[in-house]
Amino acid sequence: MSEKTTKTITLPRLNRLSPSLESTALKIMEESGELAQAIGKFRGLNGEALRVEEAEAMQFVAKELMDVAQTAVTMMFVLEEQYGIDIEQVITTHLEKLKNKGYCD
Repeated sequence: MSEKTTKTITLPRLNRLSPSLESTALKIMEESGELAQAIGKFRGLNGEALRVEEAEAMQFVAKELMDVAQTAVTMMFVLEEQYGIDIEQVITTHLEKLKNKGYCD
């Protein structure tokens, strides 16, 4: 199996929503909490006995991760559309920061 060094994700702008900066930030926190809860539950950190196989548990974790990602993308649209932020420039700056810190090539 070849080692991938990047992941590319394309998620849509959600229709029929009117997200604000605040509502989207709260939603990111909610979804992040659900992700943490899923990981904790399946690692037995909540005191309950593990009742599912690891593969099934990790599929659930992956689904929660996608909820976090979708909400983050929604916030990118909010920043672009409501505040005029150039997300592509922010991404470029972020990648430069990671390279400068030695986290990636």
